[in-house]
Amino acid sequence: MRTVGKAATALALAGVVLVGSAGAAWASCGQVDHPVATAVCATPWGSGTEASAESVTEPLKNIRTGRHDCYDRIVFDITGATTETGYRVGYVSAFYQDGTGRRIPVTGGAVLQIHVNAPSYNPSTGTVVYPGRPGQPLPGVDIAGYSTFKDTKYGSSYEGRTQVAVGVRAELPFRVLQYGDRVVVDVAHTW
Repeated sequence: MRTVGKAATALALAGVVLVGSAGAAWASCGQVDHPVATAVCATPWGSGTEASAESVTEPLKNIRTGRHDCYDRIVFDITGATTETGYRVGYVSAFYQDGTGRRIPVTGGAVLQIHVNAPSYNPSTGTVVYPGRPGQPLPGVDIAGYSTFKDTKYGSSYEGRTQVAVGVRAELPFRVLQYGDRVVVDVAHTW
């Protein structure tokens, strides 16, 4: 049993989770201050503008957010898109509505402006699909308790693309991903 105890201690100090009989031996030895696993947030992303020129004619269906251990996420769902959707994501000193130039205040230490090349209306009929209102928070998005996101604002849907802003705690690294009919922007909690 002494050999199992030494091995269990070595594994625990190395951060290995114990299972089976070695884990039972570790649990029976009375150690209470063993290491606890924590999230390691390696975010080798940058904070420079990212863009893709792809374009679709399908409308923006929804915008939603999510919290993760290392980043906050905003997702743009495109109705029926079968190809990648273009985007432009980058930090700006102030958020100005496309088409009017009106300044829209955004709370936070930095403003991340996001353009997605999908209108918030049906291009064939003009019917509104995503009900964003200029200068207002994104409908249905609740960022209370988020680590990085502090505010969201809808800018406009102008010339086939939708514009929003996310107020973030500071100018933190981000990445842009595409998954079929979704454009995803992750903003790290730290550098």
